[in-house]
Amino acid sequence: MILSDADIRRRLTDGDLVIEPLSDPEIQIQPASVDLRLGQEFLEFRHANIPCIHPNDEREVSEYVELTEIDEEGEFILHPGDFVLGTTLERVEIPADLIAHVEGRSSLGRLAIVVHATAGLADPGYRGQITLELSNLGRAPVALSPGMRISQLTFTELSSPAERPYGSERGSKYQDQTGPQASRIQGDREFGGSQ
Repeated sequence: MILSDADIRRRLTDGDLVIEPLSDPEIQIQPASVDLRLGQEFLEFRHANIPCIHPNDEREVSEYVELTEIDEEGEFILHPGDFVLGTTLERVEIPADLIAHVEGRSSLGRLAIVVHATAGLADPGYRGQITLELSNLGRAPVALSPGMRISQLTFTELSSPAERPYGSERGSKYQDQTGPQASRIQGDREFGGSQ
């Protein structure tokens, strides 16, 4: 079952679903989703002098990115073909009986902006800001402003709460993240890690 606006408001009031800061619930809570705003930090991949990124390389992927921070009144220009990691302004806490789906907003989709490549889920038990995988599939640069509504979350109720939700007991790599986070794929079991 996908939560309606009434269900979302009830879960937020009860405190088991957390989205903060939710600065304007009347605008951000949609009929079956919650709009999230764009944060101020972006991780841009370096283009020069990088042979390629190997998931099993000893170097961390974070060595291939640079942090850019935009002030509240500024803008980040996303050029055609670019891929950057951004973040939501809001921090979320997903209870064990829900899964959150990260979706783009149609108004930005119509400008050819995509907010996730493949990471479109926030698992039951996840806490933190959400890293956005921002791409411009169009032919014109698009200005993105911190604080603008960039994505939306829909919530699906599970048939029963997850027995092993996302978190430290599972060794989850991105729990309690703040700001955009580069891939931590080296920690995956198939690459010699423990997860």
